Amino acid sequence: MTATARRHPRTLLWAGAGVLTLGFLVALEIVARHLGVPGPITTQAREVVQAPKSGFLLYAGMALTLVVLTWRQRLIALGAALGIDLVFLAVRWAIGADLTDGHPFGNGALWVVLGVGVLALTRRTGPERLLLLKGVGLGLLLVTGRKTGDTWLLITSQTRPVVLDPYIAMADHALGNPSWLAGRLLEASGPVGEHALDYVYAQLAVAAVVVALYQLRDVAAERRFPRHHLVRTFLVIGLVGPAVYMIYPVVGPVFAYGPEGGRWAAADLWPHTLPAVTAPYALPFDEITPRNCMPSLHTAWATAIFLHSRRGPRALRLAGTFWLIATLAATLGFGWHYGVDLVAGVVFAYTIEAALRTFDRGGDRAGLLLVGYGTVVFAALLTAYRFAPLEMARYPWLAGPLLLLVMASVVYGYQRLAKLWEGATVPAPRAEPQPA
Repeated sequence: MTATARRHPRTLLWAGAGVLTLGFLVALEIVARHLGVPGPITTQAREVVQAPKSGFLLYAGMALTLVVLTWRQRLIALGAALGIDLVFLAVRWAIGADLTDGHPFGNGALWVVLGVGVLALTRRTGPERLLLLKGVGLGLLLVTGRKTGDTWLLITSQTRPVVLDPYIAMADHALGNPSWLAGRLLEASGPVGEHALDYVYAQLAVAAVVVALYQLRDVAAERRFPRHHLVRTFLVIGLVGPAVYMIYPVVGPVFAYGPEGGRWAAADLWPHTLPAVTAPYALPFDEITPRNCMPSLHTAWATAIFLHSRRGPRALRLAGTFWLIATLAATLGFGWHYGVDLVAGVVFAYTIEAALRTFDRGGDRAGLLLVGYGTVVFAALLTAYRFAPLEMARYPWLAGPLLLLVMASVVYGYQRLAKLWEGATVPAPRAEPQPA
C-alpha cells in the first residue's frame, strides 16, 4: 500500500471528526438558544473581545497550539498574546469596563490561536497546513470543550426536574459515606486547605495541558502528532460523560443534603449527620443546579492525567499522583460528589482509555474484550445504584468490598493489557554478527 493510500483514510477520519464536532456544537447552540441562553459557539466568539471566563484556560489552549511551531515562533506568539492582552487591559481600564465576571487576560491567547489558523489557510500548503490546523483545532477544542460542558450542565438542570440523590446516598452507605467524612476533615483544615483544594479542582484542565505538552514535545521536530495523547482522552470523556448525566441526574450531597440546596434539599445533614437508611425516592429540585455527579467526570479526568503521566519523568509522575489524590479529596470534601460517583468515574476513565488505545491498534481483540467488560461493569454499577441501593446500605460489609473489587478488576485488566501492548511494540533485539 502506498503512503498516499495510507494517508487517505486518516484524512477522511479527520474530516469526518471535524464535521461531527461542528454538527454537535451547532446542535448544542440551537438547544441553548431554545432555553434562552447563548450556546458554546456564541460564548466562545464573544471572548475574542469580551473578558474571558478563564484566561488560564485560553493560554492553556494556546500552549497546545504552539506545539506545532518552532521555539522562535513560539516566543513571537507568546509576546503577541501578552501584547494584545495589555492593549485590551488598557482599553478596559480607560472605559471603566466591569471585569468582575471574567479574567482581565486571555483574549490575546485566543487571537494568537486564530492567527495561526489564518496563517495556515493563507500562507501554508500540504502537510504543513494540515499540521498547523491540527494544532489550532487542538487548542480550540480544549477551550470549546469547556463551553460545551457549561451548556450541557444548563441542559441537565432545565430538562431533569427531579434528581436521584436519595438513591445514591443509600448506595453510598456501602462505602461508609466518604463525602461526609471528607467534608468534616476539610472543614477542620480551615481556609488554607479549602483554598488549596479549590485551586486544584478548578485548574484541572491546566494540569492536563502540562502532561499533554510533555507528550507533544516532539511535534514541532517530527512534524506529526503522536497517535495517542491525553487531550484525546480528555475530550472524549467530556463528550460522552454528560450523556450519562441525562440518564442519571444527581446534584451532590452539598445540595441534596446540605446548605447549598436551600428549600430544595431533602434535609440539612451534610457533613455532620449521616442520612438514615430509608427507602429512596426521586427528589424534585430547582432548574439552576447542574445534575453533574454521575459519574464524577473530575475523577475520570484526574484518572486520565494519572494514567498519561506514568510514562513521564519522576516529577511528572508525582504531579499526576498528587493531582489525582487532591481531586478526589476536593470532590468529596466540598460535597460535590458521593463516593460511588468516584468509583463509577474511575471505571469510566479506564474504559474510555482502553477504547481509544484499542481503536489505535485496529480493533485489538483483547482490547475489545476489555472495553466490553468495562462497559458492562459501568452499566452494572449504575443499575445497582438505581435498583438496589437499599440492599447496599443494609449490607455494606458485602456491597462495599464488591464495589471496590469490580473497580479494581477493570484497573487490573487495563494495566495487564497495557503491559502486553507496550511489550509488543518493542522490537526484538537483532543478533550481532559473530566472527567466523
